[in-house]
Amino acid sequence: MTPAPLSALFLREIRAARRIGGGGTMGVVFFLILVTIVPFAIGPDLNLLSRIGPAILWIAALLATLLGLDRLFQADHEDGSLDLMLTGDTPLELIVLVKCLAHWTVTGLPLVVAAPLFGLMLALEPEALFGVTISLLAGTPALGMLGAIGAALTVTLRRGGLLMAILVLPLAIPVLIFGVSAAGAANSATTPFMTPFLILCALSLATLAAAPFAVAAALRHMSE
Repeated sequence: MTPAPLSALFLREIRAARRIGGGGTMGVVFFLILVTIVPFAIGPDLNLLSRIGPAILWIAALLATLLGLDRLFQADHEDGSLDLMLTGDTPLELIVLVKCLAHWTVTGLPLVVAAPLFGLMLALEPEALFGVTISLLAGTPALGMLGAIGAALTVTLRRGGLLMAILVLPLAIPVLIFGVSAAGAANSATTPFMTPFLILCALSLATLAAAPFAVAAALRHMSE
């Protein structure tokens, strides 16, 4: 199998994500809004902000990752492209993986890049900024793959964004727990950083390996 069709699909998905409003700019702006609102809600206590800052950034990144996911397969379903993917020679699992990687490149990677800057707004120390950034880099692929499962299950629903979020958020709790733990441990002298970080990496690798098959099965079932 030549990689040319998959490369073309990757570039197509990036252009489509930008065109339909699911690009990185919207995700980063939504990320910024959530990070900005929290200090107004809890007050100007810098010590408190610094302590809960990693959790704020991770929750904001989780919600921002969901932007545009409801259109990951829905646009293909509406224009008939999904039927071609289902009946084509390229394995559907590879197509799903490429689409998810393209979505992460457009939405997840900008969040990782913006996290250190937004962390300064929460009075995070340099060690905590590093922990948040590296944990988001390791954990956001898992969030995207889990979101793809929800997108596949709601592909036939015209307004399935809320239902998709309800399906995905419980699945994302383990990623959120170990992501926040790794980010917080980077600034702690008593809590080991590598243990939650390696578990977070394992979760991402597991979802990268298993989620394409779950998504492909859901798409085949929904198309019947």
